[in-house]
Amino acid sequence: MFRTPPITKNLIIINLLMYFALVVGERWGLDLNNLLGLHFVKASDFHIYQLFTYMFMHANVTHIFFNLFMFWMFGRTMESVWGPRRFLLFYVVCGVGAGFMQEIVQLGTYYVEGMNRFSYVSTTYGNIPMSEYLNLWTTVGASGAIYGILLGFGMTFPNERILLLIPPIPIKAKYMVIVSAVIELLLGMSSQGDNVAHFAHLGGMLFGWFLIRYWRNEELRRRSGFTSWEEYRPEKESVINRWKQKVKDFSEQHQHDSSHEPEAPSPQDEARSRRERQEEINRILDKIKRSGYDSLTEEEKRKLFDAGNR
Repeated sequence: MFRTPPITKNLIIINLLMYFALVVGERWGLDLNNLLGLHFVKASDFHIYQLFTYMFMHANVTHIFFNLFMFWMFGRTMESVWGPRRFLLFYVVCGVGAGFMQEIVQLGTYYVEGMNRFSYVSTTYGNIPMSEYLNLWTTVGASGAIYGILLGFGMTFPNERILLLIPPIPIKAKYMVIVSAVIELLLGMSSQGDNVAHFAHLGGMLFGWFLIRYWRNEELRRRSGFTSWEEYRPEKESVINRWKQKVKDFSEQHQHDSSHEPEAPSPQDEARSRRERQEEINRILDKIKRSGYDSLTEEEKRKLFDAGNR
């Protein structure tokens, strides 16, 4: 139960080492959060590499503890399901996507509030240059990537029950993901000023959803035997309809070609053979409707594939 796979374990170690470096650096006058945290794109301290480095930095002990605890809970399971390479890719994509979403939200705030028209900002500490004020818009933390992993867990194990800490009640993973997304959206739209990047959390979930859908569509396309995206339709009903159309086209073409064959079978035998093949294909298609493509035997998959390629 408590076994931690390598990528999850190493990411936890890296985050702990970076926080230790942050604490040590502060004693020497070096602010790593300012250097590696994600600044607003129009701030003077913004650098493109911060879209990656910010997810390894944290604000305080509480911040890193809850992030890594949540990451350990769900990350080790998802790494075991996806494997280390895919899991690491997912973590990075969700983290970078969360940072990208945060930049979009901050850019919108910048123009909606008319900050582009001012050179100075009035604060409780007096007027400060806009460039310095924008440098205060700094995002740190692995929360965006972790929210993406939470979404992945909910999509992979939707009916798995999870015991919440507050309140201590069990809830299915799919409902926990939905509730978490709604809460983040409501908090992000409110003007509470809680210094939490709620839209970054939603960005991590959004990019995670797109990546999981892409993986699933690729897997369905591969199992269905399609060779190009133009042929592919992810919905099961569309797949079934396309198979029926291929079988119909095959039957019509075969019926047309058979009139030119020198030694064609008798019309009765040919009609009976076509009817038997059609009934078999219809039976397989009905089985897909009831139980999905994965329920087919290898022989049924072969028949369906052969019929579609004729």
